[in-house]
This record gives sequence, structure tokens and C-alpha cells, in this order.
Amino acid sequence: MKKVVNYKVEGTEWEEAKTKAFEKIVKKVKVDGFRPGKCPRNIFEKKYGTGDIISEAMEEMIDVKYKEAIIKDKLLPVVEPKLEIVKADDKGFEVNMTFILEPEVTLGKYKELKVKKEEVKVTKEEIEHEEGHILDRFAELVSKDGKAEIGDTVIIDFKGFKDNEPFEGGSAENYSLELGSHSFIPGFEEGVVGMKKEESKDINLTFPEDYMAKDLAGKEVVFNVTLHDIKKRVIPELDEEFFKDLDMEGVTNKEELDKKVEEELLAQKEEMADNKFTEDLLEAASKNMKVEIDEEIIDDEVKYMYNDFTKRLQGSGISEELYYAYSKTTKEETIKGMKKEAEIRLRYRYLLEAIIKEEKITTTDKEAKEEVKKIAKENGITEEHAMEHLGNLDRVKFDITMRKALDVLKENN
Repeated sequence: MKKVVNYKVEGTEWEEAKTKAFEKIVKKVKVDGFRPGKCPRNIFEKKYGTGDIISEAMEEMIDVKYKEAIIKDKLLPVVEPKLEIVKADDKGFEVNMTFILEPEVTLGKYKELKVKKEEVKVTKEEIEHEEGHILDRFAELVSKDGKAEIGDTVIIDFKGFKDNEPFEGGSAENYSLELGSHSFIPGFEEGVVGMKKEESKDINLTFPEDYMAKDLAGKEVVFNVTLHDIKKRVIPELDEEFFKDLDMEGVTNKEELDKKVEEELLAQKEEMADNKFTEDLLEAASKNMKVEIDEEIIDDEVKYMYNDFTKRLQGSGISEELYYAYSKTTKEETIKGMKKEAEIRLRYRYLLEAIIKEEKITTTDKEAKEEVKKIAKENGITEEHAMEHLGNLDRVKFDITMRKALDVLKENN
């Protein structure tokens, strides 16, 4: 929802604004013959004109009128207002401020939506598959004779040549490589397959056209490879020694492992089913709701999402440039993809806020403090440290209230 407000500043109010602006500017300007801040206004204007004074006064009055709109006119903008300067000269200042306000929401049907939660179960095959992953983590690499095969781990020396000259980053000694892992450029691992211990050979390859190092992209190279050892993965037996190494509470045999794995898989599936149930409810209820979200609000949400995305990249030690190089996407494509998600997130937020209003849901300071205490205990940190991450008590209360609204939605469907 948008509201355009016109403000005019003339007469005494404008003259006072210009005087205040001059007093601020003159302190920063050096005029020959006068100490800093002591230059008379008429001499200042003769030397520099009135443009800077008008600009400074205009900025000050925009701030004044913005605060006036919030307090006097009771306007609560969601994003920064758009400004249209109609007039700004010695005689006065006029501006149109377009305020983007929270949209009006008409809550539709949100109870008895006939959305079903998926029933979950765990099959014997799924248990065996998961146990296979567990066994694989405890597998040992044991030297073997014969030829290297896909799945084996080989210990190799290699040196790469381009135009008969070694190239940077193309050499290593006693390098451990799992064949079939696709760790190297296409053709390298396949070239090692079939080699025997202490065998050497040249592998002729061409780097991919889109390879990151531009000096190697699309270039023909030769790798001289010497294989020192071949190791195969040996999966452990489900015996007493394995369960001792596994060190899983309450698990000392195959039957207990089956039960434990089944419980964990069931919990995972339950969580996934609950998340889908929640998403389906939000989608169904939001379709019954009427709301028009201004483009500016969506763009502001996208900006927030993108900032969060880049922070997570930085936390992982990855720059934006490196991410886009690896993902073969662009910033524009990423932002475009976020826009649809931003609109959905906003619709769900407005839905829950409308339910809060309809159901008269509240959260006390006591509940919020208990939540902070619980989060601190779960993460092994102090309550003060937890609050630093959570923001403030009002933020905690908001999150709890939104969860209560979500509970209303789930309990009535």
C-alpha cells in the first residue's frame, strides 16, 4: 500500500532551515581573512553561492518531515520512502514522499483446509542402505596386488607438461587418489585404471574449455604418472570388535543397530513430513488470503536474503566471485531466483500476522526470557551470549508469537 504526502517548506521555516544549514557548512569552509566558522553569510554566498546551503537545508527538512510523518501522521513505512523534489530554491522547498506501508490483508479460510500429513514408515531396504553408509565409514584401505580398478585408492607421483614445459599446480608426489571420484580432469583417472605397482606411463589429455585456469582451458597436456601403491576398501564384519569401534549408545549387535537406525530414519522422515505438512498448510491458507504486496517490499526482502546469502558464503571462506565461477551463474540470476521465494515468504508472514490478530495471540516477557534460557542451555552458552545472537527480547517475542500462529494453523487442520 502506497501513500503520497506533499510537504512544502516556505517563509520563516525555510529561512530558519537555511540559517541552520549555513552555520553547519561555514565551519567546514576556509575563507581568506576569516577564522573557521566566522565568515559572514553574505560574503560566503558571494564567494560560493547559495547552492550548498539549499542542499543542506533540504536534507535537514527531509529528515524533519520524515519524522513528522511517522509521529504526527502515524505512517509506518516498511521500506525507505521514495522522494520527488518538486522545488528547491531560495524561496522554498517542496517534496513528494511516497511511503510504502504494510499491505492490507484480508484473512480467508485457514481452518479445516483438509490438508493431510503424510504417514511415514521405514523399510528394511532403507535400514540396510543406511547401515551400508555406516560400514563404509569404518572401511579400511588395504594394499593389494594386480591392476588398479575403479573404486581403488592409488598412491601416485604425477607431473603435468604443456608444450613440453611443467605447468604450475600440475605436479605432486605420493598423492592419494580414489579412482572414480572425478577429482581430476576427465580422462586422468581412467588413464590410471589398469596400471600396476611401480609402473609409469604418460597420459595425454585436454583440459575442459571452461576450466577455471584460463591458461590451461582447452589446452593439450601430458601427465607423467608413476603408481606406487594400490589400496582397496575392506568393509568390516558386524562383529564384537566393530560394535566396540562404533561406540553407539545401546548398540552391541545387529538387532540393536537395526532398531537404532530405524528410529533415526523414522525421526528424519517425521521431520520432513511435518515440514511438508506445514508448507502445504501455509500454501493452502495463503491462497485463501487477499493481499497485494508492493514491489518495493519484495525487493527489500530480496536485498535482505542476498545479504544473508553472501554472509554465509563469507562464513564458509568463499567469495562471491569464486561462487559464481564454480556455479556458472550470475548475481542477476541468483537475485531473480530469490524474488519468487521472497514473495512466498512475505505472503506466509502476512498470513501468520493476520492469524495472530484474528486469534488475539500474545507472548509475555516471561515466555521470551524462558526461551532465551532454553536456547542458551541447548547451545552451552550464556543467556547474554544467546541474546546477542537473537537480537532483543521483542524479536524473541515476535518469533514465539509467529510459532503460536503456526501451531493454530496445524492444530485446526
